[in-house]
Amino acid sequence: MIEENLNNIRKELPPEVKLVAVSKFHPLENILEAYRAGQRVFAESRPQELQKKVEQLGALEEGKDISWHFIGHLQTNKLKMVLPYVDMVQSVDSLNLLSQIDSWALKNPLPDGRPRKIRVLLELHIASEQTKQGFVEEEILDILFRHELFKGVEFCGLMGMATNTDNEEDISSDFARISSFMEYLQDLFSELEEFRELSIGMSDDWKIALRYGATMVRIGSAIFGPRQP
Repeated sequence: MIEENLNNIRKELPPEVKLVAVSKFHPLENILEAYRAGQRVFAESRPQELQKKVEQLGALEEGKDISWHFIGHLQTNKLKMVLPYVDMVQSVDSLNLLSQIDSWALKNPLPDGRPRKIRVLLELHIASEQTKQGFVEEEILDILFRHELFKGVEFCGLMGMATNTDNEEDISSDFARISSFMEYLQDLFSELEEFRELSIGMSDDWKIALRYGATMVRIGSAIFGPRQP
């Protein structure tokens, strides 16, 4: 079923858009099934779960080329459970978290001694729910005007979640807002060559997100089925 779900999504996904399989709350067996079906980018939202799965995969022959993304709210006291393993933190939602990631990277070079740079997306709060995390536009502008101060971070783009609603017009409005802001930032900070990822769209709204320039879609239940707590 997982392979079939992946194939159905890939048929509709443009080749330039990266499919991020959200494997949170799903067992390792499901990840391996998706991996055998050709999926290579996975995302987790809980530090302990990410670390456990990485360690479990480390004991196997399969899965060593998986690219892990972190997409949940990351507490600064859990950085060591996430940053050594991920290729990207998509959910940087505060200046304090960004600063702590930068500091950790500078103190923890790569195993070969080269400086470490953590690839991050800045999370823009675009949904109507106040419970959602993220920056407002002015805060992101302030950070990027000072981007040279963050030596341990690579700014790669924006992430956002649309309002949790069945109203397609509201979802489109949210995605239009972040897409427009992304274009503005790319024009304003053209020196940030890696700033090109727009991670919007999940299982229920990824097809809408494609219309607004998504370069990554984060899909969980449409691949793996309902969560398994």
